[in-house]
Amino acid sequence: MPIFAPALKTKMTYPMAWSPEVKDLKAWREKGRAKVWEATLQQPDKTPFKPEVMAEEDRGSYVARQVVFNLTGTSRVRTLLLVPKAAGRHPATLMLHDHGGKFDIGKEKMIEPFGATDAAKHASAKAWADKHFSGRWPGDALAARGYVVLCADAVGWGDRGPLTGEQQQALASNFFNLGSSMAGNMALEDARAAEFLASLPEVDTKRVAALGFSMGAFRAWQVGALSDAITAVIASNWMATTEGLMVPGSNQLRGSSAFQMLHPGLLRYLDHPDVASLAAPKPTLFFAGEADKLFPVASVRAAYAKMARVWQAYGAGDKFEAIVRPGGHEFPKEAQDYAYDWLDRQFRR
Repeated sequence: MPIFAPALKTKMTYPMAWSPEVKDLKAWREKGRAKVWEATLQQPDKTPFKPEVMAEEDRGSYVARQVVFNLTGTSRVRTLLLVPKAAGRHPATLMLHDHGGKFDIGKEKMIEPFGATDAAKHASAKAWADKHFSGRWPGDALAARGYVVLCADAVGWGDRGPLTGEQQQALASNFFNLGSSMAGNMALEDARAAEFLASLPEVDTKRVAALGFSMGAFRAWQVGALSDAITAVIASNWMATTEGLMVPGSNQLRGSSAFQMLHPGLLRYLDHPDVASLAAPKPTLFFAGEADKLFPVASVRAAYAKMARVWQAYGAGDKFEAIVRPGGHEFPKEAQDYAYDWLDRQFRR
């Protein structure tokens, strides 16, 4: 391995990454998007959503709804949707939950659980919010500001699970045996969720953000790159270069959770910041924790610098912001408040 791995790394030159030689940014983005979709091993899905509201709960200035819809042609899912009571069309946010090795809840990591009948689920979700989000659910905080908010479980979480840690690689293997991939399925589902959110009559289609923490941040910048339905991105605690992540002890080298975020062959063409840059020139905000053990800060800064150059090439340098804050792997209240104020400014609220 000391000889073999470095020899393979020399072949990872990311030939489809943006460079100063790129003259046609639109063509570059379209070619990059096509390569990412190719690597997901997914087919286009235009299945009608056919949503159905199963139940509704009053939460003050907004309502919470359990909505079932066709996420893809193979998955009809139960989601949580928060809708302001005020009339008219509103800005919206697609919330994308993390991994964390915690599968009993998914959407409830980002939005307070529906109803009070499942005490165990509510206690689990509250403990997660206390650990990572300063004791509040990010989705409810945004809904209180007047945003429509949607969150769905990824395969293996909440209503679509729960997986165990040992089952992740088995699930990834099954996807590969079916000519698909776990990461690709997630990318497709997130793009479809974005399209569904933008289709709602309560939503202003010009103001639809994707927001995520940890694996959810990966999902947020990925769907921002792949979907025109997303018009802004907020990503907390998932970004670095591949070189920086290929170090001893990294989760990206252990299998298991890595299969949620690795598309077969894609890193031969585009690094993680290159994929995220396909979202340019959309307003995009990144956070990282200086003491986050999962993402070496030097690699994070290198990725941020690489992305900033793409936004600058579009003449939209002011639309890209990347913050390395004190602390570790979390999205605390002060970062949330900064992000929501930033999003209000981008959406001219």
